[in-house]
Amino acid sequence: MLKKNQIIYRMYLKYRFYKTIRICEKRKDMSIEEMKRIIEKEYFLRIKEEIEWENPKKYTDKMQWRKIYYQDKRMTEYSDKILVRDYVKNIIGEEYLIPLLGEWESFDEINFNLLPNSFVLKTNHGSGTNIIVNNKNEFDKKTAKILINGWLKTDFGYSHGFELHYSGITRKIYSEQFIETKEQNLQDFKFLCFDGKAYYCWVDVDRHGDHRRNVYDLDWNLQPWGQSKKNTEKEIAKPAQFNKMVVLAEKLAAGFSHVRVDLYNVDGKIYFGEMTFTNGCGYDLIYPREYDNVLGGIWENYRTS
Repeated sequence: MLKKNQIIYRMYLKYRFYKTIRICEKRKDMSIEEMKRIIEKEYFLRIKEEIEWENPKKYTDKMQWRKIYYQDKRMTEYSDKILVRDYVKNIIGEEYLIPLLGEWESFDEINFNLLPNSFVLKTNHGSGTNIIVNNKNEFDKKTAKILINGWLKTDFGYSHGFELHYSGITRKIYSEQFIETKEQNLQDFKFLCFDGKAYYCWVDVDRHGDHRRNVYDLDWNLQPWGQSKKNTEKEIAKPAQFNKMVVLAEKLAAGFSHVRVDLYNVDGKIYFGEMTFTNGCGYDLIYPREYDNVLGGIWENYRTS
């Protein structure tokens, strides 16, 4: 028998997805000016500043300009977490890919008997659409089905901040091998790359608790600025094979004026995570505020590639 809180949670999920999907469909008919007005409101709620559209200087302003005025089909292809695997294989090699266990168009196609006891279930077209299954025998399939079906019906190009390149992704479900790690969560290293060169790497700590974030330069010096989250007081050691990670990130970032390349590192074994072309949707607060301009100064070619 289901516990009352499980029933309430499932009802909440269905209602939340219903509202989100309706919003997405409504936004698809909006003009550029209407989209800009919504972005301005959302941006002000988070950054507490106005957007400079005509001649942006700040990193977060340039991100808003790019979301509205620049589209590149490669951004759609490489944001697709299934299709990007071919790009990664061709550029740096298949050995950096987390093994794929299967891909499906609907939840009902999945034969869970063929999956191992631990695995990760994801959709290919959004952010945070992941379900980690540590023990298949304790897996709540009914709730997972509501989540997966809701994500598949959601056009993430219109659900938040108008990251329009996500809209063109053909939506699928896929499963990856569960990667064992000594850390509580699989630790990822996010490289901010501009014109094919990595400048900074950030590391998230305790993402499902007291979420903190440290930003480092390529010599592993802690930086005086942050994005959205405060620094952790825990010492974060420079990972094994860090220089190799920089090389791999820069190879994947080649040909783009800006992209964030995420890599995992498990005891020196490097795995590809994802490529993100609209880091934080441009809504994450860069602090102290002058570093929003510093990053914007690095991103000179935001109108191209």
